[in-house]
Amino acid sequence: MEKHQQQPLQIGLAGFGNVGAGVYKNLIKNRALLEKRIGRALEIRRIVVRDPAKNRDVALPADLVSTDLDSLIDDDAIDIVVELIGGTDRAFELVKAALEKGKTVVTGNKALLAERGLELFAIADEKKTPIYFEAAVAGGIPIIKTVQESLVGNHIESVAGIINGTCNYILTRMTEAGLDYPEALNEAQNLGYAEADPTLDINGWDAAHKAIILASLSYGCWVPTEQIYVEGIEKITRRDIEFAQRFGYTVKLLAVIRLHPESSAIELRVQPSLIPRGHILASVNGVFNAILIRGDVVGETLFYGSGAGQDPTSSSVISDLADAALWRNTCEGQTGFVPHGLYGKPLPIDETDSKYYLRVEADDQPGVLAQIARVLGDHDIGILSVIQPEDHDPGSAPIVLMLHYARFGTIRQALAELRSLDCIREEPILMRVESL
Repeated sequence: MEKHQQQPLQIGLAGFGNVGAGVYKNLIKNRALLEKRIGRALEIRRIVVRDPAKNRDVALPADLVSTDLDSLIDDDAIDIVVELIGGTDRAFELVKAALEKGKTVVTGNKALLAERGLELFAIADEKKTPIYFEAAVAGGIPIIKTVQESLVGNHIESVAGIINGTCNYILTRMTEAGLDYPEALNEAQNLGYAEADPTLDINGWDAAHKAIILASLSYGCWVPTEQIYVEGIEKITRRDIEFAQRFGYTVKLLAVIRLHPESSAIELRVQPSLIPRGHILASVNGVFNAILIRGDVVGETLFYGSGAGQDPTSSSVISDLADAALWRNTCEGQTGFVPHGLYGKPLPIDETDSKYYLRVEADDQPGVLAQIARVLGDHDIGILSVIQPEDHDPGSAPIVLMLHYARFGTIRQALAELRSLDCIREEPILMRVESL
């Protein structure tokens, strides 16, 4: 049978939120184009939602609606299950059941893959049924396919990325408009860039889930969530942004994945970091994402684009649907995560090193700077430069130091000692200074 004569592939769509609605809308919009490019039609057969009566920007087709997730599994006519419900528990059960039934799976659920991907890809391998997950990382940027296919001939030396649009928007507004953190967060929520409960974004874990996926694809082993170090942006203030600028840096929430060849260990962390203002990642603003990958053959490559939103993310889902259609036609091509076991375990965070930005609020009296310098000196931490502004509140003064390269474990020990000083008034603020 020729391709244009084949029956359309039937899709079961779980979730009709922002991304699910975009998938439905854009599949209809570009149906003819897709059929010409992949040689087979794609049709949505069933849409499962929690609340059919909910107001939506895209009209929910009443004849396709169900509230029963199991109907996607029980319907033998459905070839592909698209999981866009979020969360981990119910989503895991749905994806697991779909794979066991021989249905191809497309998902944009980074938390699911980061926390339970090892189990799901084992089932996919056993059942010879693929999982596609381009939409799980960086919205419309085709980074999953790039790592899996375009860079397949490279040892990945490092990945550094701005992969959470909410945090990037907040930090951009704090930098460009001089907003305090609460003001910038409120603005992001009003514009729809941050959820009513923005916890997973601002505490760094949304970016961490994506980093785990990228690290696992790059280095061949699925990294447990407890082995990644994560800090969010909640403690960053407008003053920190201003001090960073005086030193020549921009503050970004950065995911860093780096191979240490001497030990075959992987550095994996998400932290607010100072990036030199002249570096290309420092110019990535608003809700945009960017990922910088260095391979041993290709060198340095940059991927930039919309990291979230209905259309960019639905574009990635539809790309996966096209790949799923081609796979079902030929049973060839990428089938999900391919373990290759080339590298060792993640490097303990205390063994990583960098330069650092440190701000302490201390009593405004003689000898305070000497006490701080003594603590740092006792831990063999060098001071590169110091700012102590003249304009400050009576009785208290910010002291901002740029510190030389040191192990993170050593820095944490020094911070614990600094906190114990009677002259220190608030929790010190520490950020990495990245060398990219």
